Amino acid sequence: MMTCMKEVTLGRSSNIVFLINFWHQGNGIKTYKYNAITFIPLNLFEQFKRAANLYFLALLILQIIPEITTLPWYTTLVPLVLVLSITAIKDLADDLATNESIKPPCNRGCPLLSFQETKWMDMQVGDVVRLKKNDFVPADILMLSSSNPNSLCYVETAELDGETNLKFKLALKITDEKLQQEHQLAQFDAMIDCEEPNNRLDKFTGTMQWSRHSYPVDLDNILLRGCKIRNTDVCHGLVIFAGTLVPTNTGLQQSVCGQVPQYPQTQAYNHQIFALLILVALGLAIGHGFWYEQIGSLAWYLYDGADQSSVYRGFLSFWGYIIVLNTMVPISLYVSVEVIRLGQSKFINWDLQMYYAEKDTPAKARTTTLNEQLGQIEYIFSDKTGTLTQNIMAFKKCNIGGKTYGENLSPWLYADPKFEFMDHSLVACIRSKQDQETLEFFKLLSLCHTVMVEHKEGELVYQAASPDEGALVTAARNFGFVFLHRTQDTITIKEMDHEATYQMLALLDFNSDRKRMSIILKFPDGRIRLYCKGADTVIYERLSPHSLHQETTQTSLDIFANETLRTLCLCYKDISQAEWDEWSRKHTAASIATRDRDAALDQVYEQIENDLLMIGASAIEDKLQDGVPETIANLAKADIKIWVLTGDKKETAENIGFSCQLLTDNMKIHYGEDLDLSNRITFYCSSNSYVGFACSQPHLQIALDKSVPKCMSNIGFDVNAWQVDFVDMACECEAVICCRVTPKQKANVVSLVKKYKKAVTLSIGDGANDVNMIKTADIGVGISGQEGMQAVMSSDYAFAQFRYLERLLLVHGRWSYIRMCKFLRYFFFKNFAFTLVHFWFSFFNGFSAQVAYEDWFITLYNVCYSSLPVLLVGLMDQDVNDKLSLKFPKLYLPGQRGALFNFKKFFISLFHGIFVSLIIFFIPYGAFLQTMGQDGEAPSDYQSFAVVTASSLIITVNLQISLETSYWTFVNCFAVLCSMAIYFGIMFDIHSAGIHVIFPTYFTFTGTASNALRQPYLWLTIILTVGISLLPVICIQFLSKTIWPSVGDKAEEEKRPPTFQRGGRSRRSGYAFSHSRGYADLISSGRSIRRRPTVAGGVQVGGNREDPTGRESRQCFTYDKT
Repeated sequence: MMTCMKEVTLGRSSNIVFLINFWHQGNGIKTYKYNAITFIPLNLFEQFKRAANLYFLALLILQIIPEITTLPWYTTLVPLVLVLSITAIKDLADDLATNESIKPPCNRGCPLLSFQETKWMDMQVGDVVRLKKNDFVPADILMLSSSNPNSLCYVETAELDGETNLKFKLALKITDEKLQQEHQLAQFDAMIDCEEPNNRLDKFTGTMQWSRHSYPVDLDNILLRGCKIRNTDVCHGLVIFAGTLVPTNTGLQQSVCGQVPQYPQTQAYNHQIFALLILVALGLAIGHGFWYEQIGSLAWYLYDGADQSSVYRGFLSFWGYIIVLNTMVPISLYVSVEVIRLGQSKFINWDLQMYYAEKDTPAKARTTTLNEQLGQIEYIFSDKTGTLTQNIMAFKKCNIGGKTYGENLSPWLYADPKFEFMDHSLVACIRSKQDQETLEFFKLLSLCHTVMVEHKEGELVYQAASPDEGALVTAARNFGFVFLHRTQDTITIKEMDHEATYQMLALLDFNSDRKRMSIILKFPDGRIRLYCKGADTVIYERLSPHSLHQETTQTSLDIFANETLRTLCLCYKDISQAEWDEWSRKHTAASIATRDRDAALDQVYEQIENDLLMIGASAIEDKLQDGVPETIANLAKADIKIWVLTGDKKETAENIGFSCQLLTDNMKIHYGEDLDLSNRITFYCSSNSYVGFACSQPHLQIALDKSVPKCMSNIGFDVNAWQVDFVDMACECEAVICCRVTPKQKANVVSLVKKYKKAVTLSIGDGANDVNMIKTADIGVGISGQEGMQAVMSSDYAFAQFRYLERLLLVHGRWSYIRMCKFLRYFFFKNFAFTLVHFWFSFFNGFSAQVAYEDWFITLYNVCYSSLPVLLVGLMDQDVNDKLSLKFPKLYLPGQRGALFNFKKFFISLFHGIFVSLIIFFIPYGAFLQTMGQDGEAPSDYQSFAVVTASSLIITVNLQISLETSYWTFVNCFAVLCSMAIYFGIMFDIHSAGIHVIFPTYFTFTGTASNALRQPYLWLTIILTVGISLLPVICIQFLSKTIWPSVGDKAEEEKRPPTFQRGGRSRRSGYAFSHSRGYADLISSGRSIRRRPTVAGGVQVGGNREDPTGRESRQCFTYDKT
């Protein structure tokens, strides 16, 4: 809590005391990380936190030391500057985009208490502001009053959480009554004690002390910055939070200043490469020491005038080889990976087959770092309501006083024409007014809720916090109990033919832990009654022993659950005036507590919510979304295990599981109550069995919350062992459904699987109660449904329908994984092939760290000559198209097994690079040993050798990526040819005499390219080198596709039509091959001539049925989707 005091001016005309921190100054928003002065140093500081950039900076420093350097400084500086520049431009563009989007709000005007127009950035804590309809809220404001009755105010929070439905805010009753006029606001003096600024949108705790009284302040009284005033002419508020911080209340995943992107897939391999670099450099340095001791020191023509020992020369050679072989660690790898990931994210955003036209909602990749992990998912954890179902609730059945209703209905005044509940007997019962339990049932539904109502063009429009609550209030409305309006302390309903207003004494709101809500009302006749509705598990624990209809209601609940309906229990309790007075004092004390207010309120709620009397139960239908069964079935074929985590009853969840094909008839279902916890019995499945596992909340308690029953703690029960057994057992199943779980337990289930299975997990949900689960999984997916946008704002990927998950994983995820793996394999290969030529050359130059290529070739190799083709493969390659990816889900398996890139594949790339480097060095070396050109000159000089070696390398690596490319487009072909053309073009330019005259120090290969490449012998050498380098790859690919075809190869082969189809149509024949198989064998056997004996009705015995025309009828199988 805040501890320092500061006097501030209220509306700049009177005094108010706030408990605030000293740094609350101004109201401008600082959303930018950089400015003109700090951009370069701060951005460089962030980039050099990355180990690879720091490594190349250290190499650049080493290259400045004359005794060590073997390469000019620009060979490292040019690639490093290019990489840093690209990253800096990207960071600057993101920063400018964010800053531009916030600059207009900072300059908006807003009238203060004296009603002069003031810019947002000039507002301070303690200012009183006046807001009008459609104004944006300039700061976090405590609402004081409004023009609406009872100081209600409607706001839209789309800029905060993406939700467009209106929410209501209300002022404290005391401020509503006493702060309506300007002079009253000017005399307002109070002390506000509140929490520090934070990024929570769902909670606020504070207390206002005024006139020697304390008043609780919660989220309902706060207008958050960025909200928009709706349906309210004027409202007044007090600025309580104003600052210059980056806004973090949006729930969006934002890049924090100084945060560095992580690349776990490549870092481990870079560590291996760096270790290999050290070992190779150390070995070559030792070799130089021995060479100098035995040869170099004895050759007079090698004397350099430095009296250095062989050990010291070996030490210098070690650092020289660190510089020469630095390209083993790829400097451009991270930038390339970022570009590929960004492109893959854009492809997801642009996929029209994941666009939901009804709500104009496209798919959205909210991150660029997890695309390839979408191709490695092993476990999916899914919410049920709103994720698998539509979350469009319809009141279907109810049980009142032990009797079940659910048939025909006659309309009432104010009835909703979309309401489909039909039951004439229930209507007759209500109209007779004889059954008090029935009247109380619908009176409870019309009173016990937090719904707000608007009157639009003579119609009632309800704004509900959840679809369930809206469905129940709508049901009461259609049965004659119409909720009309509410104030801060009253609720008015129309009970069939007359209006009644009830005084609201207390509202005990719903949360995921309580699983119920209650309201305490004072009736017009003075009675005090508590109405409560909630889950049967919490209601039955609080029922009075004298409550009637408990068994019949439980039976109905089970029937409703088997019909996949969502159920709630309804009950009441009469409270005496003395009991209310005593409880009210406790409630007031808890509501103004500054610490642990929620826990204190929950404890007080428990004291009043007991000895309840059952009225009945409601049942609401929530239909499945389109395509859910097909999606789940296809994902299961891809060996992805789906767990459904829901708060519903076991029977409801199990029936939903069957309807969406998560559970099938050939599965053997195991239940949590079947487990022997004391002996930790685990069942295992045979390879050909299908098992579903349903576990309800009590049996999850030990695994998730580690709450060991006393009977088990006495026998030394091991909770960790139970967790391991629970996960092992559940993961053996084809499907798992966890029932009666809280949001916290959903997250704990995901944590257990991640902890013990080390698998890539995905969570998908649509509501605020799924946020913990979404954030706990490796990948979170949010569905923009009926419960707002909090799940979407907390997710990595978002779309509108569950069925799009199939395409996200089996198409985009698989493609992203394959592309990234192919990119990494080739990237490492081309760098090994390029760098290790220096290694072989060392054996012929006395291990002197002499390079085998021209300096500018080393500089531009990864930047210009070999980067574009592999980048396009990482962006666009696909082994099969999207239709085959969905048709053959088994294509997804290599990603789950990590088969396409692992340490084995890494070392294959390493050995491939070693082989190619051997060929590229030794074939030209052998060709240059004794060579005579056409003009009688010997081209066997070092510079010509470097040109031939470099040319062979460029052609080889570009043709190699061509062999790896599965999906050819014009762009790929252009990239390969363009890369080789760029190489030869630049090489001839930098070998020209003109550039040598301008920069004689930096361009020393004058005329080498034109001299060497005019020799046919050297062109033959290049062709031979390239051919031998590629021949093993061609042979291996041919054998792999013919002898050991992959699943993708088989799918691609199946797509191709056969060259000749027997019995098909042929253009070359108009008659003979146009028929299907004839009846010659039947005629010759005589079977078709002999008639079968018939029975009554003309049905043949033992033969095929015939229609009246004598033609053989065909059997028709139909599949009912429902």
